[in-house]
Amino acid sequence: MGWGNIYKRRVKVFTLALVIYFDYKALQQREKWVSKSKKNSLWEKAHERNAKRLLNLIIELEGLWVKMGQYLSTRADVLPEAYIYFLRQLQDSLPPRPLQEIYRNIQKELGKTMDDLFSSFDDIPIATASIAQVHRATLRNGQDVVVKVQHEGIKAVILEDLKNAKSIVDWIAWAEPQYDFNPMIDEWCKEAPKELDFNHEAENTRTVSKNLGCKNNHRNTNSENYVDVLIPEVIQSSEKVLILEYMDGIRLNDSELLEAFGVDKKKVVEEITRAYAHQIYVDGFFNGDPHPGNFLVSKEPPHRPILLDFGLTKLISSSMKQALAKMFLASAEGDHVALLSAFAEMGLKLRLDLPEQAMMVTNVFFRASTPSSEALENMKALNEERTKNMKIIQEKMKLSKKEVSRFNPVDAFPGDAVIFVRVLNLLRGLSSTLNVRVVYLDIMRPFAESVLQGKISRGPATNAQWISTPVHSDLEAKLRQLLIKLGDDDKILGIQVCAYKDGKVIIDTSAGVLGRYDPRPVKPDSLFPVFSATKGITAGMLHWLIDNGKLKLEENVANIWSEFGANGKTSIKVHHVLNHTSGLHNALSGIPREDPLLMCDWEECLNRIAMSIPESEPGHEQLYHYLSFGWLCGGIIEHASGKKFQEILNEAIINPLNIEGEIYIGIPPGVESRLATLTIDVEDLKLLAGMGSRPDLPSTFQLGEIGDLPQMVAAIPILFNTLNIRRAIVPAANGHCSARALARYYAALVAGGIIPPPHTASEPPLGSHPHIPTFSSLHHKKKGSKSKEVATPKDKAKKDGHNHSHPTESESSTYGKKDAGKNYAKLATDITSSTSTSNNDTEYYTNKKDGKIFKNPKIHDSFMGLGEYENLVFPNGAFGLGFKRYNSKDGPLTTFGHSGLGGSTGFCDVEHNFAIAVTLNKMSLGGVTGKVMQLVCSELNIPLPEEFARFGGQGSDMQQNFDKPLIN
Repeated sequence: MGWGNIYKRRVKVFTLALVIYFDYKALQQREKWVSKSKKNSLWEKAHERNAKRLLNLIIELEGLWVKMGQYLSTRADVLPEAYIYFLRQLQDSLPPRPLQEIYRNIQKELGKTMDDLFSSFDDIPIATASIAQVHRATLRNGQDVVVKVQHEGIKAVILEDLKNAKSIVDWIAWAEPQYDFNPMIDEWCKEAPKELDFNHEAENTRTVSKNLGCKNNHRNTNSENYVDVLIPEVIQSSEKVLILEYMDGIRLNDSELLEAFGVDKKKVVEEITRAYAHQIYVDGFFNGDPHPGNFLVSKEPPHRPILLDFGLTKLISSSMKQALAKMFLASAEGDHVALLSAFAEMGLKLRLDLPEQAMMVTNVFFRASTPSSEALENMKALNEERTKNMKIIQEKMKLSKKEVSRFNPVDAFPGDAVIFVRVLNLLRGLSSTLNVRVVYLDIMRPFAESVLQGKISRGPATNAQWISTPVHSDLEAKLRQLLIKLGDDDKILGIQVCAYKDGKVIIDTSAGVLGRYDPRPVKPDSLFPVFSATKGITAGMLHWLIDNGKLKLEENVANIWSEFGANGKTSIKVHHVLNHTSGLHNALSGIPREDPLLMCDWEECLNRIAMSIPESEPGHEQLYHYLSFGWLCGGIIEHASGKKFQEILNEAIINPLNIEGEIYIGIPPGVESRLATLTIDVEDLKLLAGMGSRPDLPSTFQLGEIGDLPQMVAAIPILFNTLNIRRAIVPAANGHCSARALARYYAALVAGGIIPPPHTASEPPLGSHPHIPTFSSLHHKKKGSKSKEVATPKDKAKKDGHNHSHPTESESSTYGKKDAGKNYAKLATDITSSTSTSNNDTEYYTNKKDGKIFKNPKIHDSFMGLGEYENLVFPNGAFGLGFKRYNSKDGPLTTFGHSGLGGSTGFCDVEHNFAIAVTLNKMSLGGVTGKVMQLVCSELNIPLPEEFARFGGQGSDMQQNFDKPLIN
C-alpha cells in the first residue's frame, strides 16, 4: 500500500470521525430549542444517517474497520437500533476477492498446485471477512474441508488502521476525557497483528479444542464444568492459509433456519458462555473475538455450538486468572474487600476510593443480558447509573461540572483485563442479537469457583508452599507438624503464629491461604480480623493515658466526658468500664441484629453510649461488655486526650513498637490486598445446635429457638467481611492485625512496657508498611470536658493554606516524590499521617527514648487488677482492668491477654516472660488455638491456662464467646 493510499485512507477516517462528532454536538444544542415530542425523532434520524455513513466507509476501507463494525453490531444492549441494523450487514460476507488472487496465494503458501491439493474447490466463497476469504473444498483423500486464505496486502492495511484507530481514540480522550478507550486500543494494537499469522491461529485452535475436551470421547458429562461444543480439526496451515475440517452448521444471524431446525437459541448462547467461562477461568487461554460470525450451530441434534476463528486468543497468567475469578465472585457476593483486592492483584488502579461505585460498575460487567427489545431501556438505565456515580465523584472531590466531565476514575487498566471485558461485552451482544436473556452469574460461577477452590483444596500434605516461612527453632518445627495435620483435617484455612520468649522471637509462622476464594498464601504481614483481641489493644491505650497522667482509674467517666453523665451514669468510673462492671453490657447490643451498619458511625455510637441506661449498679456485677466496651473506652480515650482515637493508637502502640501497617482498628483504603477473609468451620457450627438460652447471656442474646445461635454465628463472617464494617472504628471487635505485630505488643506488655529488640524474624520487615489510619471521629470542645479543642487535619490544612492529602498503601512508594500526586487524590475520608503530632507530643513520648511505653513499675498489677488495684475489680472475676485473667492449676495468677471470636488470641505469661499471638480466618470453637497453646506451653514447660485445656482443646476465646456473649 503506497503512501498516497495511506494518506487517503487516513483522511477519510478522520473526516468521518469529525463529521459524526460535530453532528451529535450540534444536535445537543439544537434539541434545547425543540419540543420534547420532536427530540426522539431528531435523535433517531441522526443515528440513522451516521450509521449509514459509518457502514459505507467500513465497506470501502475493509481491513480492521470491518472487525470494529462487527463488534459494534453485537452491542444491541447499549447502541441505538439504527447502528445495529446497518452494521449487522458486516456479519455477512463482504465483496469477494478475485479467484485468481485466491489461487495464487494458496499455491504460493503451500508450494503445490490446486490440482495437487484438492479434488474439488468451490469458486464461490462461503464468506469474505476483514482478513481472509473462506472457500469450501475437498482434499485429494476425499475429506471435506474449508480453506481460509488471507487477503493480499492486508497486513499493511491492518497496521495502518490500528494507527488511525489509536489517533482517533487519543483525540476522543482529549475532547471527552470520560470516554478514554486507550487501554482497549492499546491492547488491541498488541494483539491484533497476531491474527495475521495463521500458524498461530492453528496452534490456538488445537489448544482450545484440547482444553475443552472436544476430541475426548470419554469426558465426564456429569461434571459441573463439562462443556458441549464443537471445534473444527486443523488439517494444515501456513502463515496465510489455513485448512480446517468442514462442519455443516447454521449461522447465528440466520433466524429462519434456526427456527426451522428447532434450535433452542437460549441454550446455544448459554453453552457458548460456558465454553468461554471454561477458557477464561479454568484454562486461562481464551478467544478474544466471540462475535456472531465466529459461531455456527450444528444441524444435527442436540444442535451444539461450533466455535470458529481463534486468531485473537489471549493467554493470561495464573495470578491474573485467579484475580479475574476473584473479581467475579466478589461481584456475585457483594464483597467490596475481595473486589478491591482483586483489582490490586490484576493491576487495575483507581484514582479515588469509592468501593460502592466500583462494585456497581463491576456488577454492570456481569449483569444478566437483555434482549434487543429492551436495549433502549437498558441504555437509559446505564446512563442514569453513570450520571449518579459521576455526581458522587463530583461531590467527593468538589469538582465543577466541567471538571467532572473530564475526570476519568481509572488510573491504570491492565491489558489482560481489556480483552476480558471485550469478551464479556461481545457475549452480551450475542445474547441481544439472538434476543435471549442469559444470567451470567449462574453460568460462570462454577468455573470461577473451581479455579480458586482447586488451588485451596490442595492441603499442606500436597502443597509445598502451604507453609513458606523459615523455621526459627525446634519448637517451631514441631508446631508446623501440628499445623500441617490440622490443615489436612480441614481445620485451618489460614493461620499465623508468633511467640516471644525472654524478648526474643522463637516462633514466626504463616501458613495456608487468605480466604475460601483467595488462594494467595498467608504472609507474615497479612492482616487478620481478630474480633475481641482488639479489646486488649484498646485497654492498653487507656492504660497508656493513665500512665501519662491524662486519666485516673478512679475518675468518674462523666467528669471526662460530660454527656456521659446522662441517665444515671454519674457514678460509673473508668475502672468499672475496664472491669466490665459498669452495668452497660447491653448498651448498643441490638446493633448486629437491627442495623449492623450503625457500627460504622463512630459519632452516633458514642452519642448512643452517652445516652444509654445502665442495667445494674457500677461494680456490683461483672457481665462481659462485648460491643459496648469499645465505644466506652473509645469515648474516654478521645475526651481525656483531646485527640482522635487512632492518633492515640499511633502514639501509644504503633510508633513506639515499630509495627506500622500491621495493626489497625478500622482499616484504611489501600490495604485490601493483604486482608484475610473470614469463613466458618461448618462442622464446629453444627455443635452449636445443642446450645439454647442461658441466664448468663445479656438479655439481647436470650435465644428464642435453639436454631438461632448457629444462624447468628454463621452470619458474623458475612457481616465482618464487608468493607464498611472493616473500615469502621469498633474498638471492641474490629481489629485487623498480623500475629507478629500482636505478639510484639504482648511481648512489650509482659516486659512491663519495655520495647523488645527489632523484629527481624520474617520478611517483609515488620514496620515496613506505612500506617495510614482514617480519622472519622472529629473533636469539638464540649462543656465539662478536660480536652482542649484540637484542629482536625482539614482545619490545619485551611490554616496553613495547603490541602494535605495522604497516600493509600499502594501509593507509598511514590508519595512525596515529584508529581506523585498528579491532579487527583485517592479519597480516604479524613486522613492524618502517622508522623503528624501536636505540640504536646513530646510529653507523650518521654518514655520512648528510654525504650519503654509504660513508667508504672506495677503495670502488670494494673492490667490484671492485683495488689493495690485489687479493690478496683470484681472479686474472683474473669477480667482484670481491660484484660482477661487466665488461671492455671498451679501457681499465682501471672497470665493475661484477650481472645477473639473464632480463635484469634493475644496472650502473655509474666512469670515466664512469654508472649504469643495466634490469628485465624477459619472461625471455630477454639480447638486450633487450644492445640497450638497446648503444644507450645508443653514444650516450654509453661503452665497451660485452664481455659485452653478445656473441652479437648476448646480455647478460652470460644468458651468466652459461646458459653457467654456471641461477639467477643
